[in-house]
Amino acid sequence: MRYSTVRLAAMAGLAVTFLCAQPAQWKDPSPHRIQFVPVGDGVQVEVLDWGGSGRVLVLLAGSGNTAHMFDDFAVNLAEFCHVYGVTRRGYGASSHPESGYDAKRLGDDVLAVLDALHLDRPVLAGHSLGGHELTALATAHPSRVAGLIYMDSTSDPTFDWRPYMELRKKLPPAMAAGYPKASAEDRRSFQAYREWQRRNLGIAFPESELRNDFATNPDGSMGEYRTPVSVQNAITAGMRKPDYSGIRVPVLAFYTLPTPLESQMKRHQPQTAAERAAMKQVLDADDAWARRSIDRMRSGVPAARVVEMPAASHCIFLSNEPEVLLEIRQFVTSLP
Repeated sequence: MRYSTVRLAAMAGLAVTFLCAQPAQWKDPSPHRIQFVPVGDGVQVEVLDWGGSGRVLVLLAGSGNTAHMFDDFAVNLAEFCHVYGVTRRGYGASSHPESGYDAKRLGDDVLAVLDALHLDRPVLAGHSLGGHELTALATAHPSRVAGLIYMDSTSDPTFDWRPYMELRKKLPPAMAAGYPKASAEDRRSFQAYREWQRRNLGIAFPESELRNDFATNPDGSMGEYRTPVSVQNAITAGMRKPDYSGIRVPVLAFYTLPTPLESQMKRHQPQTAAERAAMKQVLDADDAWARRSIDRMRSGVPAARVVEMPAASHCIFLSNEPEVLLEIRQFVTSLP
């Protein structure tokens, strides 16, 4: 009897130790409602609803991201809009079919969401890759949207980057190498990875976004990226040179511009005249690329409101949230 009591006590102690060693169950703190909307062919996409009042605003994430990328930003938008977010097929909790990744099909997925939720002429806002879906949907169905917001999302997939990448090899070594790769220590937890992002990118994704992008290991560390590279390759193959000439609704377009050369010189400390010359050449190339994108937009939509944001992160809604919120508020409230 005594032996059994001791044994049971030991087993209970081991059970407590085991439970304490397990990572706590994480819960998404964002105040959204999640639903899944069928978009055809057995495919369904995740839709987040943050609520809010006013005109409906639908957010489309960039390449490699889900709608959870907006978990923090959307809360502030909900002060003057009813905000939704759509996770495109192939990412996060949405279906991962083998096909359907061209810009038109992705735009049709968004249209299916508008139909299913009875969203009447919302404003669509796309970040990065999301801009191609905006253009495809608004060009094919101009009566279905009230306005478009491009958040650094007017890239040209047909552009030949090879000469530019050769030029970058002449930069100061640390600048040419780009950001350091996250170490195992940086990936020991999602919070640690967010700290790595802050140190190297100046911004951090919402933890909910990271948990939708990456697997969670049994010890709570960040695992491998969930979406197969074939999905991204299929999306890239289905993109076309941007053409805004068919857009018939108001447009607000944000563009990031490169950091001024003087600031780059202070940060990267070029050691030779050749490195300094390469830095200027790369800056000029970055600026020229941005200017071409802006000119293409103004040519297609002469009345577009263009906002230039020097030295901003590509994720402008994270790095420059106050300015972006102000511009979006003014744009949305000015629509008929």
